Order: sequence, then C-alpha cells, then structure tokens
Amino acid sequence: MSITIAAPPSTEPPYAGPPCADPPTGEPATPSAADTFPVDDRSGLQRLLRGPADDPAWVRPSLLALLVATGVLYMWGLGASGWANSFYSAAVQAGTKSWKAFFFGSSDASNFITVDKPPAALWVMEISARIFGVNAWSILVPQALEGVAAVGLLYATIRRWFSPAAGLIAGAVMALTPVAVLMFRFNNPDALLVLLLVAAAYALTRAIEGGATKWLVAVGVLIGFGFLTKMLQAFVVVPGFAVTYLIAGPPRLRKRLGQLLVAGAAMFAGAGWWVAIVELVPASWRPYVGGSTDNSVLNLIFGYNGLGRVTGNETGSVGGGAAGNGTTGMWGATGWLRMFNSEFGGQASWLIPAALVLGGAGLIVTIRKHRTDRSRAALLLAGSWLVVTATVFSLSKGIIHPYYTVALAPAIGALVGIGGHLLWKQRSSWLARGGLAAAVLVSAWWAYVLLDRTPNWHPVLRWVVVVSGVIGAAALLAGPTLGGSAVRRGVATLAVAASLVAGLAGPAAYAIDTASTTHSGSLPTAGPTVAGGRGGFPGGGRGAPGGGAIPGGGNGGARPNGGNGAFTLPAGGNVGGAAGGGGGLLDASTPSAALVTTLQENAGQYTWVLATIGANNASGYQLASGDPVMAIGGFNGTDPTPTLAAFQGFVSSGQIHYFVAGRTGGNSADATGISTWVEANFKTVTVGSTTLYDLTQPLS
Repeated sequence: MSITIAAPPSTEPPYAGPPCADPPTGEPATPSAADTFPVDDRSGLQRLLRGPADDPAWVRPSLLALLVATGVLYMWGLGASGWANSFYSAAVQAGTKSWKAFFFGSSDASNFITVDKPPAALWVMEISARIFGVNAWSILVPQALEGVAAVGLLYATIRRWFSPAAGLIAGAVMALTPVAVLMFRFNNPDALLVLLLVAAAYALTRAIEGGATKWLVAVGVLIGFGFLTKMLQAFVVVPGFAVTYLIAGPPRLRKRLGQLLVAGAAMFAGAGWWVAIVELVPASWRPYVGGSTDNSVLNLIFGYNGLGRVTGNETGSVGGGAAGNGTTGMWGATGWLRMFNSEFGGQASWLIPAALVLGGAGLIVTIRKHRTDRSRAALLLAGSWLVVTATVFSLSKGIIHPYYTVALAPAIGALVGIGGHLLWKQRSSWLARGGLAAAVLVSAWWAYVLLDRTPNWHPVLRWVVVVSGVIGAAALLAGPTLGGSAVRRGVATLAVAASLVAGLAGPAAYAIDTASTTHSGSLPTAGPTVAGGRGGFPGGGRGAPGGGAIPGGGNGGARPNGGNGAFTLPAGGNVGGAAGGGGGLLDASTPSAALVTTLQENAGQYTWVLATIGANNASGYQLASGDPVMAIGGFNGTDPTPTLAAFQGFVSSGQIHYFVAGRTGGNSADATGISTWVEANFKTVTVGSTTLYDLTQPLS
C-alpha cells in the first residue's frame, strides 16, 4: 500500500548542479513534485527486527547480532577489572558527592584539584554512579555502551551511502580492533571521544547529502564536546572533515565556505563554554586546574595537553618534559612506521595496510566522478581521519600511549567497508579484483607478522590466517572467470569467507584475549605480551596495579634502553606499588582494612582525611575510605600546588588529618618541601605496614 503526497512549493532556489552520484537507494538527488512513500503498517517489533521495509530479510538480524556480540565482548566479566583506572574512578566518586566536583572534574569532593583532562567523560560515568551507586559496574558499563553505540552509528553512517554488508564489515572491524575492546572496557576518556567523532562523521555525511547547514553545525558541536573530553586530540580530524565538505558539499563554493565558518563557530562554542566559565570563575572559588603550571585551563590546553604532546616540550610532565634528540623523544622513537612497531602494532594496525590499499583503489575507481560523488567523499572523510591521526601519533615526541590508537578504529573500519564495497561491485574488472586480492594478501601477511611477535601464543593461528589469505586472494582473482553461475556464486562465497578469516581472525583473537584479561592502572595495553614491546610503565598493563618490573617489556613492562628509545625515570621515583600498600606514579594505593578504619574515624571533622603526593596514590585511599584525599602535586606530583605555606595553613586550621608519603622522586619543589616539613614536625602512627603522620599531633 502507498500514498502519494504532493510536495509543497519550495522557498529555496533549485540546486543547479548535477544530481549526486550513487544515491543510497537509487532515488534522484532532487525530488520530483510528487513522491510516492510506502506506508509501513508493520508493528513496532516487526520494524525493530526487520528494519526498513526495502532491506533484505537478513540485514536487521545481522545488525542486531553484531550489536549484541559487541555488547557481550565489551561487558562480559567487566567487573573483574575493579576500579580500572583509579585516577578517574576517584574523580567519579567525587562527582557523586559534590556537584561542584562534578562540573569542574575534581579529583576529590572537597575540590582541591581537578584531573588533568576536561570533565565530559566523567559526567557520563558520574550520572551512572549517582543512579546506581559508586562501583566498578556503574563506572565501566557506560563505557561499554558507548562502544556499542559507536559501532551501531558507524554502521548507520556507512549504510546510508553503501550496502548493508559494507556497514556490517565496517562495524565488525571497529568492534574487533583490540584497542577498542580495551578502551570500551576501561574508564579513560577515549571511549566517549571515539563515540563523539563517529557521531560527527555521521553528521558530516548528512551535510554532504543535502548541503544543510544544521548538520554542519552538529558536526561542530560534536567535535566541540570531543574537546571537552580530551582537548586538542578531538581537533585532529577537523582539517580532513573540512576539506571533504569543501570538495563534496552540494552548494556553491562561497556558500560552502560560509557554512564551514559557521560550523567552526559552533565547534568553538561547544568547546569554549566550559573553558570560559573555568577561566572567569575566581581561582579561590574553584579547584586548581590539574596539569597546568599556573592554575589556568588555557595553559593546560596549549601546554601539557596541547602542542607539548607533539613537540615533547611538556612542562609538568613526568621526567621533566624535554624531548629527546633526533627522532627519539622521551616517549619513544618517532617515525612514519610507529603505528606498526612492537609497542603500537598489535593495538590497532591489523587492517591499516588493507584500509590503505582499499581506500587508494577506491579513489582510483572514483577519480573521474563528479565533485559531489558520495563514494569519493566517504573515502576522503575516512581516509583523512586515518592518515592525519596516524601521522600526528607517529611523529609526536610528547606523551603518547598505545591506547590512543583507538581513535583510528572507526576510520579503519570505514575504509575497509567502503573500499571493499566499491571494488566488489566492479569485480568483473581485473583492476578491482587485483585490489581486493592485494588487500587480502597484505592483511594476511601483516597479521602473520603481528602474531609472530608472540611465537608461543596460539602458534597455529598465524598459519590459518596465511592459508585463508592465499585461498581468499586466489578465489577473488579467478572467481568471475570460472564456469557457470552456480560455480561463480560458490567461489564468491569462498572468497568472502576466506578473506574475512584472513582479515579478522588475528584481531579477533587479540580482542578475546583482551576481554578475558583484567586491566588496571594508567597505561593499559591490549592483547598478549609482545617481545620488545614497551607497554608503558609497571602497573600500567595487564593484571593488578603494581605489575611488572624494570626492565621489562610488553604489558606492564617498563621502557627498555635502546631499540625503541630509552626513558629515564626521575631519580628515586617509584612507578609500581610501594611497600605497605602505597601507590606510585601510575598505580593506586591499596590500603588495608585497618588503615581504612583509621582514616574513617572522625572523618566528618576534616576537609581531607589524608594528604599524599600524587593523584594515583591518593585515589586508592579515597576510593577505599569514601572520604576526600588531597592529591599534592596532582597526577604527576609536579603541579605547583599547594605551596608549603598554603599547606601549612590547611594544617593549622585543622582541615587535614593525616599525611602519608607518596612518590619519593620527580616531585615538584613544593611537594618535596611539604614532605620534609611534615616528617620533621609531626608524630607518626603506624597502621600495619603503613606509616601515617598525624597532622593534629605536632612533635613539640
């Protein structure tokens, strides 16, 4: 059944250009005066299970299966990781106790200092924790759901212009990227950042479809909120997104330029409102801006969390913030192949070679298309996202961790889905078949290389991948030239199945390993331990905090000398767990039950029940006791707050009960001075193996 609706008179001048190439459902780009719309009289459940009426019957069940499987992968046994990154979990706890801490992203409910990132990612977790209580599930489940939403939204983005199969492949590639499994099971800001960037890409496709300014405004706002999640990293996609619309947007050039200016204004508004409030509020009314050197969020944006990440000149960073010589910064060797080395390779690079091959071949196929061709626009959008982001990560000399590569996962999935769709449609030509076969072979080869870095970990898998790659490539090349239609269909099915095994078996195995392993600390890594991989500092990889030793590699290992670039710890600085349950730079403290009881006694009389150096050290005490703990010096112990005089004022006014020593090296002069003053002037209380200084009991 259908009804015919006459279109109302248009108030806009007609678009004078040619219709867009390859519209998603075959309709003309410019609607006629009357269009016929089918009336969908199915029930809500039928529409949910079947999707659009013109979709094949297998599409919606396949999509639901993908989303359910992703949800299981991201949520199964999620509580085993406990607080995961205790630094952020403590901030979530603070945000459930104080709306001021919620807004500013404070580490403690008494609002001494903020985390070293803007608070948008915390807001999602804090709302969940306010509803369901502060626990591992209420903190981590929102992250997993953000991952499921990102996979579904990526499918919807690709499906609008291409086949359902292309959208499903893109979503599956993203879902099975090992670092995506890691981050969507963890409580770092990267999960929300990825979701917002995928949403921005979806909005950009809608803008390219009809040239509507409102969708470009949506792109700007979403990227702006991405900034409120992880600051300048959200802006890395902006040049590619802008160029894509400038090339493929339907309106005339002058209007496209004006629209991009409006979108830029929306982006800065979405990012800037919170920054403006923090800057305008008197410093005495808010917490210190963690990670800054002058209590300014602008300093944080352009310093520690900004250009310093690229240049290596990060004042306040652990280790002093100076970049190394040549191509080696203090965070490892830089270079164009960094995403493929032993530290980064297993996280997200499995299908980067295939994505580049398919993306490049897709651009060749569409080279003669009209300016507004959607296929080429989609390739430009995803390709610029992948290439620009990977380049920034590869050449940055400042702080960079392997888990940052989760930002590449949607772009890799999109390129594989789009490029595979375009070449498969034209597989009757040798060029298209050659491109598909090359992508399969390079995927199998690179998966073999990555799996060979863990030679004792499921050694048969690498050969399964290689054999599948050879079979898939041969079937792709020979299929259309063989026998009758039944034979060709059978060979095509074999080609698809073998190609999927060659491309996805390796990352899927890493993904399952990641999901079945607990992760905690500040520097988690995906997959099994890799020989020669640095994996960050001890306590940052797989298992419980404090894991790993110096030297060591892989997950939970320290940075080795040589090969990937040496890294020198601050003199005397501990990064793993300290004796007596104390934490370090990257892992939380683990106080005993007796110590927690001691901290909770008369806790209501104090603004902070404890003060210690370093936010990770403070987080363990705070999460265990439920009471505010002052993190002297912020995350790294290097923030210049509080001064010795300010700390003495807190003590004299009775606002702090106890002090416990934290990191012993690499701290700011203020933190070192505070520790020395406390040790010389106050009595100690020993609880188990932990020594507390009672700041209400001076020695004299």
